[in-house]
Amino acid sequence: MADMQSSIRIVPQGDVAVVELDLEGEKVNKLSTPVMLRLKEVIAELAKSTYKAVIFVSKKPKIFIAGADIDEIQKLKTHEEVLAAVNAGQEIMNKIEDLPMLTIAAIHGACLGGGCEFALACDYRMATEDSSTKIGLPEVQLGILPGFGGSIRLPKLIGLQASLDIILAGKSVNAKKALKMGLIDRMVHPAILGEESLKWSKELISKNAGKAEKKFRPKGAVNKILEGFLGRGIVFKKAKEGVLQATHGHYPAPLKALEVVQKTYGWNDREKALKVERECFAELGTSEISKNLIHVFYLTEMVKKTSGVVGKDVKSREVRRLGILGAGTMGGGIAYVAADKGIDVRMKDLNLEALGKGLKHASDLWLKLLKRKSIDKYQFRQKVDLVSGTTDYSGFGTMDVVVEAIVEDMAIKQKVIGECATKMRQDAIIATNTSSLSVTEMAKGHPRPEYFVGMHFFNPVNKMPLVEVIRGEKSSDETVATIFELSKKMGKMPVVVKDGPGFLVNRLLLPYMAEAAFLLQDGMDIGFVDKAYVKEFGMPMGPFALMDEVGLDVCMKVLKIFRKAFGERIEIASCMEGLEKSGRLGKKNGKGFYKYASDGKRLGVDSEVYQDLGLNTPTNTLSNKECVERGVFAMVNECSRALIEDKIVETPHEVDLAMIMGTGFPPFRGGLLKYADSVGLTYIETQLAEYAVQRNAARLRPANPLKDLAKANKKFYTYSAS
Repeated sequence: MADMQSSIRIVPQGDVAVVELDLEGEKVNKLSTPVMLRLKEVIAELAKSTYKAVIFVSKKPKIFIAGADIDEIQKLKTHEEVLAAVNAGQEIMNKIEDLPMLTIAAIHGACLGGGCEFALACDYRMATEDSSTKIGLPEVQLGILPGFGGSIRLPKLIGLQASLDIILAGKSVNAKKALKMGLIDRMVHPAILGEESLKWSKELISKNAGKAEKKFRPKGAVNKILEGFLGRGIVFKKAKEGVLQATHGHYPAPLKALEVVQKTYGWNDREKALKVERECFAELGTSEISKNLIHVFYLTEMVKKTSGVVGKDVKSREVRRLGILGAGTMGGGIAYVAADKGIDVRMKDLNLEALGKGLKHASDLWLKLLKRKSIDKYQFRQKVDLVSGTTDYSGFGTMDVVVEAIVEDMAIKQKVIGECATKMRQDAIIATNTSSLSVTEMAKGHPRPEYFVGMHFFNPVNKMPLVEVIRGEKSSDETVATIFELSKKMGKMPVVVKDGPGFLVNRLLLPYMAEAAFLLQDGMDIGFVDKAYVKEFGMPMGPFALMDEVGLDVCMKVLKIFRKAFGERIEIASCMEGLEKSGRLGKKNGKGFYKYASDGKRLGVDSEVYQDLGLNTPTNTLSNKECVERGVFAMVNECSRALIEDKIVETPHEVDLAMIMGTGFPPFRGGLLKYADSVGLTYIETQLAEYAVQRNAARLRPANPLKDLAKANKKFYTYSAS
């Protein structure tokens, strides 16, 4: 049990009290119930004191206050429990705001959620220019809204437009942007935060500055109109349209947060405004969607705390230098995410032209950040200079890890991997970025297969968070742990999977995409099906748009690999054979299920595709429900085999994390298996059996592991693997 007395302590500095936040036994400061109770004691002590200023500062490295205690939020079950918890938090923030002396939040590192609300309750805010300093309100990402006064105080401080941008998207901003928008008052170097905050407090005391007036004053005629009573309607209307376009109404938290701001903006009655915030928070806090989003949060936290090797204390090696074989779009993307995190990268390809394309791809991604002013010219040059190129193996002798990202051909990969291994240190690791070939088979090309592993990135590398770390039969624990840790260092979410056809994500995605082709043969319209998946179920894109993105030739290739691996239970719709004859490759040649503009933007459905595939004009005789269930339940069915029979991953948690991070499976549903459990496995088994009979589809017959779970009335998250 943490010692609360030492976790929050008052350090006198003459007329100024420095309150040090340092939650004992924890890596971060968080606003748990014990912390809030101690904070209440400290504030009461300050209120009775003669100090003229108070500075709140964290003693944690790169953390001010990370936010509220998520464990406590998750455990709140009833409307009344949520109301009581939020009310207690609001009261403490009010007491900070009402302290008789001036207050300063001296921010270094993460200042998020409740931490940001804490800072908003202070009169003044100073923050460091360090890259770790992020200030924001990410609550909507957990299916809730800022509940400790943030929905009220932020708009009052920085205005409607800027505050809605932060609150509705759950965004955080760096110190530079925070200063520009008025969220902080001063920005300093981290080394002098304590010194400068103390100096500033004394300046304010000498000027008799007193309590700060928190009232946004818009600049410019347009902003004055939009912040005025008549203009607000336009701002709220546009904000609502933006939320609905982004979420299709599946996420109630941004809409509810918008409702709070719209109702309370301009009110001077603090308690009345906080009551609105409190009530709206309570509505969200007990919802299934919030619980699912908190579940997703825990999935990501799980990765931070694990090494990728179950049941063993395995130490990973530090990776400072990374080699990449193949400088295509994938190689350039891998170079970008590695060098962006400070890793020295050396790319190899057969000729200078190919190298140039890889280097340009990485450079262009940083150029976008430079244009958006997310980085400055110095940072741009610093990052670009970390990437070098070669047409031979010069420099590879110093590499800690090499990622192979060349053509998907087993013989070529084995040859290149064996060749590369002779140019590296004996204990250096080679990881293949293959998406479909056996890692165990490929390892036969490496003279020391214990130093070989899969590291499957998803395209586009700079955007997709997932990395599948594929353990071959001879991959060592240290090798797996090193690639797992490297993935995290590169800002990715790694999931360790066993070697097998399609690994995890592609194995589950394939039945989903394959079923879409059967829906096409059943008379369904491409746009109708995709719309059902996006607008009704919440997928980021429908199966036809996804196939176009992946490449229709790639889809066919993988389908055939799966057919060979799994036999007759993998059915290929006859219309898919027509794709190869029609020359449709998808987005990459501008001709797929959809038409594409020259810049790659998806246009409408290509009406000629039906004729090219030998199909009649769509009649759309099937319901949205059947279209969605056949695709999603096919994934659940295959997952029961992958998880329970083949043990491709250890737990359902890893399945859900991989599907969310690798395919965009709707986070508000908690992940594929969390969703399956909520619908009920008996229902899924029954529906699949009915569809199998109705559509003469052996591929949809419930798998034995799914039938066993349904019969025992168990869930994926509670089944016993024994």
